[in-house]
Amino acid sequence: ILLPVSSSKLEVDIMVKHILIVDDSKTIRNLISFILKKEGFKVTTAEDGLDGLEKLYSAEHIDMVISDINMSNMDGYTFIKTIREQDAYKKLPIVVLSTEGSDDDIKRALDHGSNDYMVKPAQPEAMVATIRSLL
Repeated sequence: ILLPVSSSKLEVDIMVKHILIVDDSKTIRNLISFILKKEGFKVTTAEDGLDGLEKLYSAEHIDMVISDINMSNMDGYTFIKTIREQDAYKKLPIVVLSTEGSDDDIKRALDHGSNDYMVKPAQPEAMVATIRSLL
C-alpha cells in the first residue's frame, strides 16, 4: 500500500534561501549578488535602507539581510533598528558588510540588532561561511 507523503517538509528543507543585499554601491551589490547566486542563493538588491524596507515588505519571504552602514536616505543602523522593532523580523538574520571597521562601529551595529559584522572587502569564502552559519 502506498501512502501519500507530504512534500511540504521536504520543500521547506530544499527551498532556496533568499537574501536581501542593501548597499548604495551598485558595484558591491552586483559583486555580492554574483557570489551568492553562484552559491545557489536567491538574491534581491536594494540601494539604501528605505529601498531595503520596501523590498523586505514586498517580498514573499526573505531569509537574511546583508546591509551596508553608510547609505543615503536611510543608513544601515536605522534600517536594522527599524527591522528589529517589528515582531515579524526579530529573528531575521542580519549581517553588516561595511568599510567601517572600528570597534565602535561594530558594537553599534550589534547593539542595533545585527547578528554579525564583516569589513569590506570581505573574502567570498568567509562571507559565504558566515551566511551559511546564520541560516
